[in-house]
Parts: sequence; structure tokens; C-alpha cells
Amino acid sequence: MDLIMGGPGRYIQGPGALSRLNQYTERWSKKPLVLATANGRKRVEQYVSSAAVHALFGGECSEEEVERLVGVFRASGCDSVLGIGGGKCLDAAKAVAFRAGVPVGIVPTSAATDAPCSAVSIMYSPDGVMERVVRYPESPRMVLVDTAVVSRAPVRLLVSGMGDALATYFEARACAASGAVNEFGGGPSASCLALAKLCYEILITDGPAAKAEAEGGQPGAAVERIIEANTYLSGVGFESGGIAGSHAVHNALTALPQTHHLYHGEKVAFGVQVQLTLEGASEYDTVRSFCKQVGLPTSFADLGLPNPTQEQLRLVAEKTAADTMQNMPFPVTADMIYDALVKVGA
Repeated sequence: MDLIMGGPGRYIQGPGALSRLNQYTERWSKKPLVLATANGRKRVEQYVSSAAVHALFGGECSEEEVERLVGVFRASGCDSVLGIGGGKCLDAAKAVAFRAGVPVGIVPTSAATDAPCSAVSIMYSPDGVMERVVRYPESPRMVLVDTAVVSRAPVRLLVSGMGDALATYFEARACAASGAVNEFGGGPSASCLALAKLCYEILITDGPAAKAEAEGGQPGAAVERIIEANTYLSGVGFESGGIAGSHAVHNALTALPQTHHLYHGEKVAFGVQVQLTLEGASEYDTVRSFCKQVGLPTSFADLGLPNPTQEQLRLVAEKTAADTMQNMPFPVTADMIYDALVKVGA
């Protein structure tokens, strides 16, 4: 099996980077369709080319929303798509660009997920239930992260991004051990595993300090490092390393409406603890302590399930077993997952 590693054509990060947006896009975009929420447009409109056409993102990366936006693009005369906002908006931008056959630029306004750098969209139903993952043959042309903008986002989003990034190393490690393919259909390289491990190390070392900086309104070096870990290291790491148990738990939890108030990374962090429990991994106590310190879920109550029924947990266990939990380096049954869920969440 070939080793395959991928990532965005350019990754740009720094305070004030958004003011240089046109400088970075002018070679491949003359008239972008800018996809953002109403609030996102207000925040960034001054930095976008005057030739741009603006389209309002409806809030859910669903088939219906993507098709609507493809229609907007085809009527616009644009030559590219620029997604500005959170993970679902960025995933929708990638989907629209792929279907229109044009390049896409990504400008996240938070560090809540590792979606920006990936050639992947997670498609949901209109009411927020995950339906499938769509993979694209090319990564975004550019990812630009203005850390002055990102650091002003709610602190919970930064912490959620830590939860998403927390899975990167453990899932890549599991895929490497099992021989599972990554998101590009190849094996994880040594470079990818090194980046994934660096991602984990930065989280543990800088995560609590970054949260404190963000809460104090004085983002510093720790916030910069966590933004890079959440966005780039996790994005390249998960895509080139592969996904396994942690995201399988996340995907299954979306079937319970009680969890829909949680962000992606918050559910993933719970999934990391379940995966490490199944593995009997030495990092479990460190990860659980980290989650408690920064405010990521460590119990059913944190998930919005203070008293989950046996039927609810069985549903999650069965859906998890049928998902990317199959990429673990040993057989995992729904009964094993049920027991791990109870151990972590009780």
C-alpha cells in the first residue's frame, strides 16, 4: 500500500492575516462566491474583493443546502468559492466548489474543528443528524487563519477544537497498527504520525494556558500554538493518518437528539476516552484529566444524558461498532463499546 499524505495548497496563519486575503487569492480567484452566515459576512466583508458575490449559508451542511448554493454559484458568474465561517459552512463551501469544478479557499472564524484543511465534507440531514462523509480529489487551494479573528470567538469553540484535535494522534496510531487506509486511500506516513503526535503534545502542554489566555481576552503564544494544532496539525493529521474509534463514537452520538447542543469536538473528546478505554491505553488518565481541566465532556451528564437508558446506550454502541471503529487494530464488538461507554460516562 502506498503511503499518502496531503494538505491544503497554502496554509497561512497570523494576526491580521485577513487584511491580506486578496493578496493571497489574486492568482487563482478574480470573482469568488463568498459563502458565510449573515454575522460572518459583517465581520469580514471589508476584506473581501469588491468583485465578490455574497451568498448566505443557511446553517446546515445538508444536500438540500448544497444544491441550493450550487444554483446560486451557477447564476453568479464566479470563478471560485470562498468559505468564511465555522466547520459546517466550510464543508458546504468545499461541496459547492467541487460540484462547480472550481477551486475553494477556506477562512475559518474559529478553531473549533479540523475541517478547514481537509478535502472532506460531513453531510447532515436538515435537522442535524450526520448522514455521510464526502471525500474530494483535491484539498482546498488555500486556508487562511486570522488569529486575531479566531481568538475573539467564544472560548468554548477553541476548547471544542481541542477535543477534535485530541483524537488525531490516537486514531492515526490505531490506523497505523491495523493497516487501515487514511482519507486518501493510502497508509499513514512517518511524517503524518510525527505531526499527529506533535498535535497531542501541544494540546496537553498549551491547552489549559490557551484557554486561560482566551478567557482573559489576551491571546498570546499558547493560543497561537493551539490554533495551529486544532486547525493544521489535526487537519493534516486526521486526513493523512486515518480515523478510528473516537470519531465513530461521535458519529453514533449524533443519533441522540439530546446531544445536538454539543459541538463536534465535544462529542469527539468523549469518544477519545471511550477509544482509550477499549485499548487500555496508558494515556487515559492524562487525557481524562485534560478534558476536565479545559471543560470537555467526561460524563453522560456532560453530554446532555444525565440518565441514559439502556436502549440509548445500545443504539450508540451498535452504531459505533458499524462505523470506523472497524479501523482499530483488534476486533471491537458492540458489547465492548457498551461497557466502555458506561465506564467513561457513569
